[in-house]
Amino acid sequence: MQDPNSNHDFDDQSEKPLTKNEEEDEEEEEEEEANNINLTANKCTNRNPILSTILEPFQWLQMLSSRLNPTFVLGVVLVYGLNQGFSWSLFKVVSDYYWKDVQKVQPSQVQLFIGLYYIPWVMKPIWGLLTDVFPVKGFRRRPYFIVSGVAGALCALTLASGGRVAVALALGCLMGISAGVAMADVVIDACIARNSIEIRSLAADMQSLCGFCSSAGALLGYSTSGFFVHHIGPQGALGLLAIAPVTLIMLGFVIYEPRTSDDIHVTKKKAQAAQKIRAAVNDMYTTLKFPQVWKPALYMYMSLALNISTHEGQFYWYTDPHAGPAFSQEFVGMIYAIGAMASIVGVIIYHKTIKDYPFRPVLFFAQLLFGISGMLDIVFIRRWNLALGIPDYFFVILEECVSRIVSRIRWMPMMVLSSQLCPLGIEGTFFALLMCIDSLGSLTSKSAGGMLLHYLHVTRNDFKNLWVSVLVRNVLRILTLGLIFLVPNSNMYETLIPPNSSTKTVDHESLQMIPLNANKEEA
Repeated sequence: MQDPNSNHDFDDQSEKPLTKNEEEDEEEEEEEEANNINLTANKCTNRNPILSTILEPFQWLQMLSSRLNPTFVLGVVLVYGLNQGFSWSLFKVVSDYYWKDVQKVQPSQVQLFIGLYYIPWVMKPIWGLLTDVFPVKGFRRRPYFIVSGVAGALCALTLASGGRVAVALALGCLMGISAGVAMADVVIDACIARNSIEIRSLAADMQSLCGFCSSAGALLGYSTSGFFVHHIGPQGALGLLAIAPVTLIMLGFVIYEPRTSDDIHVTKKKAQAAQKIRAAVNDMYTTLKFPQVWKPALYMYMSLALNISTHEGQFYWYTDPHAGPAFSQEFVGMIYAIGAMASIVGVIIYHKTIKDYPFRPVLFFAQLLFGISGMLDIVFIRRWNLALGIPDYFFVILEECVSRIVSRIRWMPMMVLSSQLCPLGIEGTFFALLMCIDSLGSLTSKSAGGMLLHYLHVTRNDFKNLWVSVLVRNVLRILTLGLIFLVPNSNMYETLIPPNSSTKTVDHESLQMIPLNANKEEA
């Protein structure tokens, strides 16, 4: 894992280890610099409260950049904002219309297909091991950014360039797009995990940054998705998904990292790699045996798996001209865009008022609200909102906003908790393992939802049992509260695992960004 919090000067002095006093002095200097920045900003804004409110997010970003390194913030913006936010939100809407209008498959089948999108995310520990253990031409990070970008761009262009391709090929390309994002996500997640361990006071701030970038990117993607589908069609819109992977390719070329010693000692390379894999797997197994690790990991999986997805049945109903409200393509995109704005509100609520509370009560009340708010879907599907005099357009926006705010408040503490469960030395691979568990929960949710829709005979034209599937989903959400005892009753400032729980045998270099025109002779 590459540490974005360190700045390497590649001279002889930079190779010397810092003593404890030197490390403390360096931390004090960083804190003093951050305090000076905040003090200067406060002097300029105290006279004008409105200006202070406007500048507060920029001051917060400046603080994060000074404490964590500007390159870390840039990496989060590119991966979480552009790729996971904009591209993934556009992907969700466009792929729904692609399966519905181009491939013309049933909603239960699409629900199962969407579950397969999560397979590359379930494989995140493998991506983590590849980037940690198997350098390419002496580089651990650059090649994998480039490979993920090339894979995502080629898959998107393949779907956009041809006519109606075979279902298997289309599914493979969509999974390839997902794999590109997942691989790029591994490096950033490793940086987040390490920084969260080393600077615990900023763990929630980092997740807030990720959540804000993701929601802001989703806002842009959702708000434009309906327009693109309407004017250039689902396949044309899929071609736009090649834009974000191109930035990953560029990112691979601008990241500076020194060559590893593995390529110098070629004869020992395979033995060293095998030894590192064994050590990393052993460390992960040792860490997972701690009750304070496997219990919250089990809760995160179960909370996602029991939240069975009925999204595709609802999407087909939304757009049906006879049984449903027949929302247009533009309005569907606008619904999701407003939901993305609500997600930003959820991030702000968590960051401003909830982040310092213990994990267990926060997750309990968030899960309870999650189950209750899901009942709004039944009200809408049964059209009780019309009996109450509430128009469809207003009610669906209200339901989407409530759902997104509650979902974000429920999700963020789980991410902060995940970052606190990672041991130093294998934090990248272990965080990837925890995210793999989450992705496996999402895959289970999508697959179970597809089987439920099929069992209840919810098809392209028959939605009479759709409300039953939503009711089953909501009951399972409420039942998840019985597992809340698995979550530790601690906050982000408390240490959950022993500090020496891993052997720390996996080497991690520092990750830095350099200008495109910088000297790259060392590379």
